[in-house]
Parts: sequence; structure tokens; C-alpha cells
Amino acid sequence: MNADILLLITAAIWGFAFVAQRLGNAQMGPFTFNAIRFTLGAAALFPLLLWQRRHEITRPELPFRKAILPAVLIGLALFAGATLQQVGLLGTTAGKAGFITGLYVILVPLVALTWGRKTHWGHWVGAILAVVGLYLLSVGKGFSISPYDLIVLAGAFVWAGHVHLIDRYAGRIGPIRVSIMQFAVCGVLSALVAVFTEEINLAGISGGIWPILYGGLLSVGLAYTLQVVAQRTADPSHAAIILSLEGAFAALGGWLVLQEQLPLRGLLGCVLMLAGTLVSQFIGAGNRTAPDTA
Repeated sequence: MNADILLLITAAIWGFAFVAQRLGNAQMGPFTFNAIRFTLGAAALFPLLLWQRRHEITRPELPFRKAILPAVLIGLALFAGATLQQVGLLGTTAGKAGFITGLYVILVPLVALTWGRKTHWGHWVGAILAVVGLYLLSVGKGFSISPYDLIVLAGAFVWAGHVHLIDRYAGRIGPIRVSIMQFAVCGVLSALVAVFTEEINLAGISGGIWPILYGGLLSVGLAYTLQVVAQRTADPSHAAIILSLEGAFAALGGWLVLQEQLPLRGLLGCVLMLAGTLVSQFIGAGNRTAPDTA
């Protein structure tokens, strides 16, 4: 139950982060925004790591040298997912991006098929409902779909892999340490791309200071760490289902802050996507297995 509460708080923070990310895009390039917020998130957690070590609160299974490779893999997945999401938000709404990203809840158990985990029929039903909902939400007349929606959809596949990587390595590396390491990898890679592809200026960074602070301290520093802590005891498919509620929070934030509106067709699509999530949760729950920490 405690893990579920942490995951719900994470979903709420991430949902409203879509609003912050859209506001940040209005002031600076997507890679600049990600570079600053993930570096800020890593820096915010570093004193906590030092405090833990000083008081010997946690003793990770993997020493630092052996933790580097899995942490880099997690950081690469984070970089890919965050990049696709941030770039997608250049041309789609916070609400749509939140619901499309939430499709990874369906993808997590399906990805698990690749290493032999069985997937309950309820997950397949949920996937079909979610796909129909995605069609209504994103596909317009003439079967056209915004390329930005497709970019966010590609990110959903990456987030599914990220959930499994966290499930596999978080407990062995340590939640705070793996958070700092993945944020650092994502921040450095984002900064490198930003230097060569974007115009970086202090005026833009200053104008987007509040989205940066929310994205760095809450969405990155706090929420990702809550995810890592919660997933030490939560099944990855179950965790993804709760985290997918970020779509609802994103839609709420987009409506409250950005005055975003969805047509009836889009609202029906959101309902079907949420229904697919709930079907996957309550019917597919019978097939949950313990997290793979081997």
C-alpha cells in the first residue's frame, strides 16, 4: 500500500510536469530544458546520498564500479524517453501527451514477453481498448496523425523499457544512487546535443525558471526517486498502471493552466485509454509475478 501511495504521488507530479514542460519549451530548446532539469535533479539528490553513506543507512549490493554499466543503460533509456517526450510537446497538448505516454502501462507486460514472462489475456484486451482510444484521440480526418503525437508514442515504448530496467537494477544499485546516476547521464547527453543543435541564452533560461525548478526538483529529483523507491517492492506491470494516471493529471493541468480543450472524440479516446488501463489492472492482475531482480 505504501508503494501504491508513492506511485500515485509520482503520477500526479509527472502529470502536471507536462504543463511545466510545455511552458519550458516556450522559452528554450527541448534539449536545453532537459539538460538543466536533469542536472538540477541529480544535484538536489547528491547531499542525500552523502548523508546516507555517512550514516550507513543503505548498503547497495553492487559496488560503484559494477553499478556503472546498468546505471548508464537506465540513463540512456531515460534520455531517449525524455527527449522524445519533450520534442513531442513542441507540437501537441499536455493532455494528449500525458495520455499517449500512459500507453506504456500496456506495453510493460507486452515487453516482458521478450524474456518469457506470460501476459494475461486481460492485458491484451486492455491494449486493444487503449489502441482504439489512441486512434480517437490522435487520428484526425483522412487518417492523419500529428508527427508530434507519433514522437510521444515512440517515447511510450522507451518508458516501458525504462520501467523494466528500474525493476531489475534499482534494488541492487540503491534507489538514490541509481537516480543520481541516471539523471547525470541524461543531463550530460542532453547538454551535448543542446550545445550543437540549439541556441542557449540566459534570457530564455531566466524566463523559464519556474518550469525548470518544477521539472528539476519535483518531476526529476522527487518523482523519479519515488518511482525507484516504490518499485523495489511493486511489480513493474502494477507500477506502470498506477503511473499511467499521469495522463489524467496532465489533462487536468492542461485545462487549469493552459486552457487546453479536447473535442468529444478526443475525450472518448481518453476514456477508452483509461478503460484499457483499468482492464489491464483488474483483470490482468491475476497474472502478476514477483519483480525480476536476478
